[in-house]
Amino acid sequence: MDAESRLTELESRLAHHERMAEEMSAVLFEQSRTIDLLTAQMRRLRDRVAELESGMPRAPQDEPPPPHY
Repeated sequence: MDAESRLTELESRLAHHERMAEEMSAVLFEQSRTIDLLTAQMRRLRDRVAELESGMPRAPQDEPPPPHY
């Protein structure tokens, strides 16, 4: 294999790796965005559940026993 064909092969491989790196970067960006959205949604749901639980009467098993026990 002569030097020119080796150089062409290396340039081809480099271009392939650069394309793969760009594609992976785009995927990571989208995943990060999705995680941020899901985290915000989870936080809102957790706050909403806490809000609903605070307005509900407590279950009898959650109440402390009367003093005569």
